[in-house]
Amino acid sequence: MTETPPDRVRAALESWVEPHLGLTLGAAGALESVSAAAGGWLVRIVLGFPVGGYRHELAAALGAQARAAGIAEPLQVELRASIPAFVADPRLQPLAGVANVIAVASGKGGVGKSTVAVNLALALAAQGARVGMLDADIYGPSLPRMLGVAGAQPKVVDGTLLEPPRGHGLPVMSIGFLVDPDEPMVWRGPMVTQALTQMLAGTRWGPLDYLVVDLPPGTGDVQLTLTQRVPVSGAVIVTTPQEIALLDARKGLQMFRKVNVPVLGIVENMSVHVCPACGHQSHVFDSGGGAELARRYDTLLLGELPLEARIRERADSGQPSVVADPDGPVAAAFHAIARRVAGRLAASALGGATRGPVITFEDD
Repeated sequence: MTETPPDRVRAALESWVEPHLGLTLGAAGALESVSAAAGGWLVRIVLGFPVGGYRHELAAALGAQARAAGIAEPLQVELRASIPAFVADPRLQPLAGVANVIAVASGKGGVGKSTVAVNLALALAAQGARVGMLDADIYGPSLPRMLGVAGAQPKVVDGTLLEPPRGHGLPVMSIGFLVDPDEPMVWRGPMVTQALTQMLAGTRWGPLDYLVVDLPPGTGDVQLTLTQRVPVSGAVIVTTPQEIALLDARKGLQMFRKVNVPVLGIVENMSVHVCPACGHQSHVFDSGGGAELARRYDTLLLGELPLEARIRERADSGQPSVVADPDGPVAAAFHAIARRVAGRLAASALGGATRGPVITFEDD
C-alpha cells in the first residue's frame, strides 16, 4: 500500500518543468493519470513530440522531483506521444497528410545547412516520428546523394501524384530525381517557384508528423513561395560562429519573422574543432556567435555541432551521422536538437495555435 495521497503525487509531478516544452507538465496537460501500482505509483505521461529513447531520462527526472517533494514510493512511468499539427498561418491550406512543416534555412551557403536538415529529419524519425524531406534547392539539389538514393526516380500513382523514393526510410522529393545531374538549372524565378509548387502539391507525402524542407541559402523566391503557399510551422536557422555568416543568418531570421513564420531556434555548425590526435579544441570560425544571435533575437540556441571531417564524409557517402554512428556523440547532438525542435513546435501548438489531427504512438 502507498502512504502518500495521490493528489500530492500529482501536484508534485505537475509542477515539474519539461525542458523541451519549457512548460510544467500541468500547464502542458501532459500528466494523463496517476494511480497506485505495486507499492508505488504508475504515472502516464503524454507529450507532443517524439518520445523514442526518452522514457528513462524522463523517469529519472520525475523520480528526483518526487523525492524532493518527500514522496518515497517508486514511480513507474509510461510514456507516449500525441503530436499535434501546428498551423502558424490558418489562412493557408495545409499539405494533405502533413501535420507540421519545418523549414531549415541559412543566410549563406557553405554552413552545412543540408547536412543539418538531413540529420535532423533522421533523428526525428529515429525517435518515432513519421518524417519526410523536400529538397527545395532547385539549383543545387543535394538530398538524393546525402540520403543514398541518387539516380532514383519517383513513380506516378493515381495518374497525378508522385510516389517519392525513400532514403533511410524517409520519403524524399528533389528536383535532382527529375533532371540530369550534370545539367545546370538555367531557370528564371517563375520556373523555380513553379517547380517547387509542383513538388509540394504533387507528391504523396503522408501521413507525416513532420516534413523537413531543406531551403536554398538566402532570402529569395523559393523562401517566399514556401511561406506564402504552405503553412510552415517553424524555421530552423543554421549558421557558423563567424561574423560574416551571422550577418546573413540575421537576415534569414528576420525574413521569417516578417512573413509570420516562427523561428524555432539557431543551430551553430562548425562550432569547435577537436584534434583527433591530441584532443586539443580550437574555434576555427570564432565562438559564441550562435548563442549571441539567439540571445539578441530572443530565440533558442538549439545546439552546437563540431567541425569534423567525418560528418561531411558520411553525408557525401549517403550515410549521414545519425544512421552511420547512431550511438556516437554527433548523433547524440542531432537527437538533442531534434527533440528541442519538436518540443518547441509542441509548445507552440499548446499556446493557442490552430490545431489539426494528431498521430499517436508509444515508446517501447
